[in-house]
Amino acid sequence: MNNTLHLSFFEATREVFELMLDLQKISESAIAPGEDACGNLSISIGVTGDLTGDILYTFPKETMLEMVRIMTGGMEVNEVDDFVTSAIGEISNIISGKAMIALSEKNVTCDILPPKVVESEEGVCAYPVDSNTKINTEIGSVGLEVRLQSK
Repeated sequence: MNNTLHLSFFEATREVFELMLDLQKISESAIAPGEDACGNLSISIGVTGDLTGDILYTFPKETMLEMVRIMTGGMEVNEVDDFVTSAIGEISNIISGKAMIALSEKNVTCDILPPKVVESEEGVCAYPVDSNTKINTEIGSVGLEVRLQSK
């Protein structure tokens, strides 16, 4: 089930990034031991149902700003503000919803909770990350950690 979970979230991320951000070069890699897995903002999406826990998306500042620039048709955004955190939270929500639909096709029924935003101070992890996957794109990377267990 763990591989199914991981694949569901990677595929959902890939599809959302392709459709919403027109990104084409999307791959994943494991975060190497000692590699910085921190971002400036983390979004935690809680999950209830057959599986419980949360999904954690970690975004470096430059990746977030570029995502919002693409989503807004080129609007210059230089700082992570409420608008940026709201947009990134919504993308995380959409990815999680898409993954839940894929899991429901495998007879796993879950609901997602509203996103929780965790911002970090400069140079400090927004959220500690233990075992993480990095989603690599042409505009930067996003950390993905699936922390779900069967009920």
